[in-house]
Amino acid sequence: MPEGHTIHRLAQDYTAAFARTAVHTTSPQGKFADAAALLDGTVLTTADAHGKHLFLGFGAAEDPTWVHIHLGLFGKVTFGPAPAPPPTDTVRLRLANDTAYVDLRGPTTCALITPPEKQAIHDRLGPDPLRPDADPAAAYRRISRSRTTVAALLMDQKVIAGVGNVYRAEVLFRHGIDPYRPGKDLTRPEWDAIWQDLTALMREGVRNNRIDTVRPEHTPEAMGRPPRVDDHGGEVYVYRRANQPCHLCGSPVRTADLAARNLFWCPACQRR
Repeated sequence: MPEGHTIHRLAQDYTAAFARTAVHTTSPQGKFADAAALLDGTVLTTADAHGKHLFLGFGAAEDPTWVHIHLGLFGKVTFGPAPAPPPTDTVRLRLANDTAYVDLRGPTTCALITPPEKQAIHDRLGPDPLRPDADPAAAYRRISRSRTTVAALLMDQKVIAGVGNVYRAEVLFRHGIDPYRPGKDLTRPEWDAIWQDLTALMREGVRNNRIDTVRPEHTPEAMGRPPRVDDHGGEVYVYRRANQPCHLCGSPVRTADLAARNLFWCPACQRR
């Protein structure tokens, strides 16, 4: 499932390609056909992201009609230049104008929603490190009262929105925090450092459209080690490096199932 930086990057890409232009809107798959017909020919006014949720606003800037998209595990977004090729019947939503097109396939959610429905989605999500309205203190209030592991809390979108498996593993490593530590044992200074780090890392992820988490002194060039070879790309400390030596101490990276995802950590660098 894409992490929050990918959704914010998509919001930027949709805006760059289609904002302030009348958009030809179709649903070749048919599952979004009625809503697409209502939107066809209207102007894409804005795009918004909160955690792993993407919102496309059409029509009047002061009161847009919103399309809510959640990619889930299988959703894919593909941009291309005009003219758009004939669509396949797997395309849930296609936007096209004179210069570009974008196809959405396999999302968990693609729905026309009202402004109150959009607000209800925001209200149930935790603060997003990439949003200017984020309140990290709200997340810490929930974390500091919980006996749940900090690793599980970081994946709970009601606590903090947009953090996925990669950022969870990497930010805990970067701060030497055992992933099994209860949230109530995390100090406020530790949380503030984690939040600031997540904000910086995820902003970098938006800029580069990939996740890199190693500090400059730990890059392959600085350490004289081979670069990472992985479908996910990016240089990381522990994510998907199970049984490989830690870049800092050489201990084998461990993995276990936690919060329905594979957790990765270094038991030597991340002690309780």
